[in-house]
Amino acid sequence: MIFVAGAPLTTDSSSSCSQGHDILTDLMKHPVLVSASSSFNDVAERKFSVSKDSSSGISRHNRWVYIFQREYATVDPALVDVVGTDEATTCVGLVIRNQNSGITSVAHLDSLDVVDIGLAQMLAFVVNQSSDAMLDVHLIGGFDDASPEHVNGITESHGKLEGYSFPLCKKIVDSLAKSNMKFQIHTLHVLGHNTRRDTEGNAYPIFTGFLAETATGSIIPANFDATTRCPDEVVRRIRVSASFEDPSWKGRLLETYDTQTDQFVIAPCTWDMRKMHIALMLQNLSDQEILLTCSTSPSAEAPDFVDNQRRQWDYLIQHPDWSETFPFKKPRIFQRTEDKSWVRHQAKSSSSSYPYAD
Repeated sequence: MIFVAGAPLTTDSSSSCSQGHDILTDLMKHPVLVSASSSFNDVAERKFSVSKDSSSGISRHNRWVYIFQREYATVDPALVDVVGTDEATTCVGLVIRNQNSGITSVAHLDSLDVVDIGLAQMLAFVVNQSSDAMLDVHLIGGFDDASPEHVNGITESHGKLEGYSFPLCKKIVDSLAKSNMKFQIHTLHVLGHNTRRDTEGNAYPIFTGFLAETATGSIIPANFDATTRCPDEVVRRIRVSASFEDPSWKGRLLETYDTQTDQFVIAPCTWDMRKMHIALMLQNLSDQEILLTCSTSPSAEAPDFVDNQRRQWDYLIQHPDWSETFPFKKPRIFQRTEDKSWVRHQAKSSSSSYPYAD
């Protein structure tokens, strides 16, 4: 069930096939959410970096959790100060926070297939056996990549003209509405609300990332540098594409972080030799060809998109057998140190240091 400003959202639609569309349309038009999105646009984007400097405003002492595409993490404010994600163009970042406990779950949703089970994964710790709790919700990302005909940021066309963002946003709000839980939507910075256009009418996202402050529930637009997209960056990026072919991850968000122990527990994912052969082929493409081949929004990607892709392919070429990365199909575990870096926990009580990223 969806609430806005304390009141339940109602829609006139009686058709199950159009219900998600109508719910999204009503939410995009809702004056409270329109105002919230406008205010969100006025917030300065935070540059999240490990190093404390005058521009970042981020202290090294912050305990943070970063999630990649198709991942989720549920964090306890007693253990984690900040949780966030970025690199979301046609993807949508979803935040669900329990008003009573402050337990916060963040997911980086990239397809319709993971919404229903992913929502259940997020709620497992957030709800904590209390189905009556009001849950704060924020949606950020998913710029308007659809056809140029828009009404309140939503395309009136269908099929391929809908783009990637609109069907995903529609599915998310439809799933929230059908749930027995109470979801209070505070931020809906998606589609037209998260879109800017150049002089030629080309669309780009205003923000592609955010952070959630667990103590207050505040949501701030943000982007993260290489020192904070950790630990195990390259392996986690590879899991995103490998999970589409690994049946054990069908319909599920990738498990990444253990809420109770404050450890990164990178659940295993398998891939075959075909991934290595594809990597060899893709490495021969030009930067522009990589953008056109590997991105749902080539003109909207960050400057490091191609480099991030090439580093994944280098890893796959060097480690074509998934069992080298996940021996015995066991997770890769990282523990937080006193200086807030991460250390890889190895078998036989040994460990090797991975300060920030692979």
